[in-house]
Parts: sequence; C-alpha cells; structure tokens
Amino acid sequence: MSVTHAPSEVILGRRQLFMLPTRFGLLFALLLVVQLLTAINYGNGLAYALTFLLGSLAVVSMLYTHRNLFRLRLAAGICTPVFAGETAVFRIHLTNDSDTPRFGVTILHEKKEIASVDISAQDSADVELPIPTKKRGHLAIPPVTVTTRFPLGLLYSWSRRVALEQSCLVYPRPADSMPRRTRDQETLDSMHGLGAGGDDYIGTREFHPGDSPHHVDWKAVARGEGWYIKQFGGGYQPTIWLDWDTLPDLDTETRLSVLTRWVLDAERDGMLYGLRLPEKTLAPANGEYHQHECLRALALFGQKS
Repeated sequence: MSVTHAPSEVILGRRQLFMLPTRFGLLFALLLVVQLLTAINYGNGLAYALTFLLGSLAVVSMLYTHRNLFRLRLAAGICTPVFAGETAVFRIHLTNDSDTPRFGVTILHEKKEIASVDISAQDSADVELPIPTKKRGHLAIPPVTVTTRFPLGLLYSWSRRVALEQSCLVYPRPADSMPRRTRDQETLDSMHGLGAGGDDYIGTREFHPGDSPHHVDWKAVARGEGWYIKQFGGGYQPTIWLDWDTLPDLDTETRLSVLTRWVLDAERDGMLYGLRLPEKTLAPANGEYHQHECLRALALFGQKS
C-alpha cells in the first residue's frame, strides 16, 4: 500500500480515501436481495417499500461514511526525548475544520487499533502513538492509517498510510553507575564569578584596614604567616570534564552509555560539567538545557543531526 508523505500535516482528500462494505454490510446486501425476490414473488407493496427504504439508508450511509474522514487534518505533535529501551510517545493532532462532528475515527498502526475518538465540529483531538525504542538517534514517527465504520457499520472507509514528518530524539541508554574518569582535576572555580554573602569558604585575601575582625584568619596570624581575611561566597560548584578519551578500553556504544550516565550524575549532583567528544565540545555548565544539549550530542554522535 502506498504511503502519503507530508511536511508536518496532511489533509485527507478524495484520492486518499477508500471504501468497501464490511461483513455486516455484505450480509445486509444479501438480505435486501432476498427481500426483493420475496416482494417480487408475492407482489407485496409493503415488502417493496421496506426493501427500497433499507436500500436508500445503505446508499445514504455511503455518503456519511466517506464524509466522516474527508478533509480531516492530521498533524504531528511534540515527542518528548526518551532513553533507548524506553517507549517514545508520538502525538497525532486530529483537527475537524468542518461544521459537522466526526464519530468513531480510528487510528491504526500495523493493523492494530491505537485509539478511536469522536471530534466535535470545529474541534480537535489528540491521539498518542507509543513506539518502543531500541537504539539512540532520531526515531521517525511510523505511518498510520485512519479508518471509520460510521454511521451504520455497513461500510468501512480507510485512508492511505500517512507518514508525518516528525521524529523523536532517543538518548543512549545510561550505563550502570561507575566512577568518573577525568584528565582534569575538579576545581572550585565558579563559572559565574564570586558570590558574596554565601556560607561556603572560598579562600583568603590580605587584610585591609576596616575589615571586620570576625573574619580574620587568627590561626594564620598565630603562626606568623601574616594577616588574612577569610572569604565566604555562594554559587561555587565543582567543575568537571566528561571526556571521551578517558574511556579508551570501551567500544563506541558503551562509551556513549557511560558518558550518558556521567551527565545524569553530574546534573543530579549540581556540578558544572563539560563534555568532550571527538567531533564536538560543550563548555562546562549545568541545568536542564545544558543536560539536553549534552545528551543530544551523545544521541547523535556519528550521525547527521
């Protein structure tokens, strides 16, 4: 079956929709034939009327079955990044721009029903498509098929397979916890400058007239080392480099898994951390955005971004 491609959304047109009778519809048609033959055999006017009435309902239902999907708009939503081995959840946004509601709109993936929704007039609905992940990188949203049996179940209408242009970023699977290896010692240098007024001891400086005697390093004075003032500040965090070259004994995917674990641990511990890869270097920082950038670099290592 052919696949319909779209940049980010697709509107189902007449050439993208198909329709066939269901098993119940074929049974209904057979019943009409038998009823018509009975009406002809007995010349019964009421039997003729009932046959033509039921036949008219079947013909009208064709229009409603087709219209239930016609001009329905599908768009890809945002997929939150996941780690390899977890389930990526794609979101498909269904929009009904018409003035009539849509009932029993069903989304299929690999012939399996994902969800069935009713969409009011001038309204929309979201459908989630869970896909297991196995490896890092970009995971494209798989093609889906839109179907319906509305209103009587006599006819089955479906669309071509629709492949929206959307992907989910899959981070490498984090390795088990292991000690960090680094070529550089961790430091207490702040990436944001001194932060006076904190409770962390950050060193000493020479005594100046007017300094508070409470901050004098009296132990240094007693040792005859001179007069110094103890300094305290805030915002001082250990800084560490997470380096690809410190794991020469591991293969590529294992290195990426270990570095992923180190990124998560460093962020959890509130450290300033940088990432060195053969093709990219990220300066030390921390926070949700920096963690994402590091994990993204690891996920797309050796691939086209």
